[in-house]
Amino acid sequence: MTLASPPVPALSAGLASLVAGRRRLAVFAVVGLALGCVLLALVAVGQGAIAIAPGRVAEILWARLTGDTALLDGRDVLVVMNIRLPRVLLGLLVGAGLAVSGALMQGLFRNPLADPGLVGVSAGAGLAAAATIVLGDRFLTGTLMKLPFAVLPFGAFCGGLISTLALYLIATRQGRTSVATMLLAGVALGALAGALTGLLAFISDDRQLRDLTFWSMGSLGGASWTKLSAIAPIIVPLLFAMPLLARGLNGLMLGEAEAYHLGIPVQRIKALAIVLVALAVGASVAAAGLIGFVGIVVPHLIRLAVGPDHRLLLPLSALGGAILLVAADIVARLIVAPAELPIGIVTAAIGAPFFLWLLLRRQGLIDV
Repeated sequence: MTLASPPVPALSAGLASLVAGRRRLAVFAVVGLALGCVLLALVAVGQGAIAIAPGRVAEILWARLTGDTALLDGRDVLVVMNIRLPRVLLGLLVGAGLAVSGALMQGLFRNPLADPGLVGVSAGAGLAAAATIVLGDRFLTGTLMKLPFAVLPFGAFCGGLISTLALYLIATRQGRTSVATMLLAGVALGALAGALTGLLAFISDDRQLRDLTFWSMGSLGGASWTKLSAIAPIIVPLLFAMPLLARGLNGLMLGEAEAYHLGIPVQRIKALAIVLVALAVGASVAAAGLIGFVGIVVPHLIRLAVGPDHRLLLPLSALGGAILLVAADIVARLIVAPAELPIGIVTAAIGAPFFLWLLLRRQGLIDV
């Protein structure tokens, strides 16, 4: 007795319906997160000691774009254009860069627990930025030169690159990456970077110590158009380049041997991913200090919503990371107003419970 096979036209129709449904979900997710990002940015620009309505914010921005000088008078224009707007744009870029970096690391190591902050990459970038501040300033003491801000992203990139390469070399043996070794090595690298950063803090003066405190807790309070112009040329091209790795990361999900047989240049993908992560994390740390857990919370939530396909995961993670960091910045500005809470504290308060939930869920101790 033979089993009847389903009619081919019915099977094809079912597959077509499934593909169409996933495309509609993808379009809805992209459009929804993009609109949410724009609306939240308008709200964030208006929040602070001087409250400005979102409608007035939109009016100021539109007048600035069109050159309507009649609408560009008043204190709120100065607040929006010189203080709030650079801060929000910096938050969008840093949040997007950290979230996509987390998604890339999770794809590279094939584990959702990988994150630049958890495995020491951010700490390495922060150490290099701290060394740039303290040692660079000491070397230039007595001269007419001033340490340019553009040097900080380069120094932080070098630190993030060295940390990422060291982590990958330690955790990978014979083409296989040990997740346990990766996490333990990340803890060790983070502790070493923290010790060296503490040493730099010990030998720093009062002004340098304040700068180092800024890196350690994370903040968008130092945002300016100068800082934004130094960071944007690094992070924006990376955000457009990262999705080009989507096919390779999808192949790596099957294993390195299988990806190689599919014609994917595995070593090139891994090297490019490491460099991109180091660039994004280094620039983010240089601009806003150490901000943790964005790279693990956002990609995991996006993965739960739309699946593991990196063609969607990477761009949606960028949008989600931008939304999360701007929302956290709003909380940091309002929760202890008129003072300002470091944004790293807010993201840690959100991310640490989520990380514990993820660990318990992976071990089967909870099923929600």
